[in-house]
Amino acid sequence: MAVAEQGLDKARMNRVAFASLAGTTIEWYDFYIYGTAAALVFPHLFFPGLGSAAALVASFATFGVAFVARPLGAIVFGHFGDRIGRKRTLVVSLLLMGGGTLVIGLLPTAASIGVAAPVVLVLMRLCQGIAVGGEWAGAALLTAENAPPTKRGRYGMYPQLGPAIALVLSSATFLATSVTLSAEQFLVWGWRVPFLVSIVLIAVGLWIRVTIEETASFQKVREHRDVVRLPFADVFRQQAREVFLVAGALTILFASFYLGVSYLTAFGTTKLGLSSATVLTAGIVAGLFFALATILSAIWSDRVGRRRLIIAGNLFSTVWAVVVFQVIGSVGAVGYGVALSVTMVGVGVVYGPVGSYVPELFAARHRYTGAGVAYSLAGILGGSIPPVVAATLAAEFGTASVGYYLAAMGLLSLACVYFLSEIRATEIDRAEPRHEPVGNA
Repeated sequence: MAVAEQGLDKARMNRVAFASLAGTTIEWYDFYIYGTAAALVFPHLFFPGLGSAAALVASFATFGVAFVARPLGAIVFGHFGDRIGRKRTLVVSLLLMGGGTLVIGLLPTAASIGVAAPVVLVLMRLCQGIAVGGEWAGAALLTAENAPPTKRGRYGMYPQLGPAIALVLSSATFLATSVTLSAEQFLVWGWRVPFLVSIVLIAVGLWIRVTIEETASFQKVREHRDVVRLPFADVFRQQAREVFLVAGALTILFASFYLGVSYLTAFGTTKLGLSSATVLTAGIVAGLFFALATILSAIWSDRVGRRRLIIAGNLFSTVWAVVVFQVIGSVGAVGYGVALSVTMVGVGVVYGPVGSYVPELFAARHRYTGAGVAYSLAGILGGSIPPVVAATLAAEFGTASVGYYLAAMGLLSLACVYFLSEIRATEIDRAEPRHEPVGNA
């Protein structure tokens, strides 16, 4: 290939990588600020009549609603992403996420409009969940379907960096508002600032996405007249095995992710008595470690394989789940910060290769749907169920029981990864699903 052509390809890939990074950062920023608010202010503002413990459970239940909505988003956005293209579908997902976030930022509390407040809150959370259900697969495909086979892990890193950057941004935004405002001001209106600020980020993200081209893989599907009428039916007819195995393999990823960004936030303020500023500062540091682990793991996956690193990360998270609550309660704020950062490192080791690994497992004609549904099912198992179960277990049997519950999820994930194949540095645009021998690495 000529040097000029290489330059054009690199420039195009850089635009694609930035578009996927910008989109996932914005969407996860919106997702995170809800999780932080669910821990810090929503119990007081939207569920004041339930008592502190019940209000916290109810608040986290609304957080989990989005994970339940994700499969619907994956099916709907996957259908159109596999039929009309990745680019236009991703623009719509960003608009839906932004609309839900804007309404939450302007929503009156239960003291003003009564029961309508938590009802609207849940509806907007459903919108966010549907949007994220369609966002991740599209952003991952944007890079995976355009990247060279030997650099698919490196480019697949960019959409995976979105959650880490968003964690830093959301924690920093909440920290700035909580430090500059009094506790009363923060509770009354300061918590709304992160939601309203996101509208500016969404406008930037939309501008970037409308300027990129459609992915090479979808163009080939359309040229070869391989577009299927019902991608959801097609993927379950052809690759149901991969859908369920990927969902199981990523369960501990979502469980650890939830543990870090939501449960430990509430645990630090309610159980350890740490200030909101301390908890949010720890979130910023943890986000940086999350980003570093994601980068190194994604790049390394091009050399040693995605599956091997996912197994290593799942094993680490399984063991860490058993000991994390011993560490977090040992030396106050320092122990809390270490526990949160180590948790997010385990998440990053798995999350880095996932952006390229999951798309590689599915045929191009139903890849958006297959990858999105599998990812969203994992979100239900690891993201929506633990918020409710963990609070109940902690109340009945102590916080150590939460760790054992998460470890059980880790064992499930390890078993599922074992039955998945390694498809690294191969042609991603195969016509039919590829089934490799079990255990091939």
